[in-house]
Amino acid sequence: MKLNLTLSKIAEITGAELVSSRPQEKVTSFVTDSRVIRPGDAFIALKGKNHDARQFIPDVLKKGAAVVLAEKGFAMPARSDASFLLVEDSLKALQALAKYHRLNSTLKVAAITGSNGKSTTKQMLRAICETAGETAANMGNFNNQFGVPFSLLEIQPKHKYGIFELGASHPGDIAETASLAVPDVAVITNVSAAHLEFFHDLETVYKTKTEIAKCLNFGGTLVYNADDAYLSRLKTDFKGKSISFGFRPGADLQILETEKFSFTYKGEAYMLDLKLARHDKLNAAAAAAAAIALGLYMDNVKKGLMSYTPMPMRMERLEKNGVHFVLDCYNANPASMQNALEILGRETAKPRIAVLGDMKELGESSKEYHRLVGSQVLENGIDYAFLAGPEMKYAYEKIKDAPGVKAFYAPSPAGWNKELARALKKGGTCLVKASRSMNFENILKEI
Repeated sequence: MKLNLTLSKIAEITGAELVSSRPQEKVTSFVTDSRVIRPGDAFIALKGKNHDARQFIPDVLKKGAAVVLAEKGFAMPARSDASFLLVEDSLKALQALAKYHRLNSTLKVAAITGSNGKSTTKQMLRAICETAGETAANMGNFNNQFGVPFSLLEIQPKHKYGIFELGASHPGDIAETASLAVPDVAVITNVSAAHLEFFHDLETVYKTKTEIAKCLNFGGTLVYNADDAYLSRLKTDFKGKSISFGFRPGADLQILETEKFSFTYKGEAYMLDLKLARHDKLNAAAAAAAAIALGLYMDNVKKGLMSYTPMPMRMERLEKNGVHFVLDCYNANPASMQNALEILGRETAKPRIAVLGDMKELGESSKEYHRLVGSQVLENGIDYAFLAGPEMKYAYEKIKDAPGVKAFYAPSPAGWNKELARALKKGGTCLVKASRSMNFENILKEI
């Protein structure tokens, strides 16, 4: 965080009431963890639904914090050498600082959202941009209303590009974070069933994801998946600059049906010495289209994609004791589960073993989508299915008596780990996939 702002300027940006004898004192960064405060630090006491950092203010003052930004309503010390920035809403104050910092930077920003593939697309686009200059990007799950502003505050003068993933669990989430990022390029990877507990239907998912288009910087470009049934509407609904991508004829950047990743753009064909699964071809096309919109060249696209390294637990391929593992435990929703099972079904190393856990936050549609997983297990020729979690019992009911697949179910993996160990002794390919909260990566550690 490189703010270099005076207290009075921060007060102006955040609408804070400043209590200080040193209004021109400079603040370069804020610390959010009271445990690591050092003398002279500035502390921001964030208040959320389940956490109120104001309780730590006495501790940070004892440790020598020079500045405290906090919501009003806590007991101010009778005497203190520290300066106080008192606000109505600590998150809004953080977001105001982040937006000011972003708008006062010179880098070009791409923001990426979608139901699936946004993290992979972000990493691919980051790899492309890094061939042309220093690039900032949010890490891990820093893609919500707290994480995005913190990521934007990490922008430094050296950065030429900023690539930020935007997640959404509720309607309005993308509008909130995209309005802070003010992207020069907005990317929407797809619209599918995810977080339906809060969105209820795909039409609401579509409306939420496309909020990003309304937050584009002046003259910005929208990049979208022309293969997606919902996003294809943008060809007529969106009136600004755009680049579509996909396999369908008519996409501005059309992916070709070749073994290696290839595509056409503006009448020219491009082929990379890179083998990708079908879903990753879409992610790579999204990254390529976004790079073009950012003003990069095809040489940058080629170099970047060739240097891209997949993220851990995202269709990560490992080998252990003669078994080929596909580890995809970072997240799971109906579209990504279908894709993973289709990939397993194409594997030649048999037996094909699916180790599957619950897909979370599907609300009233959960039973239906988990039963669909059972159908997909059968359709893709899976030999063994090990299912765990309260929702996966519906997939088990679909396949427990079906010929061709040996199915096991238990509330947790402990209920069938011995049977799994016996199946793995036969070698083959094993897909391990579940929502993040299921912690299915631990299965691999215990084998």
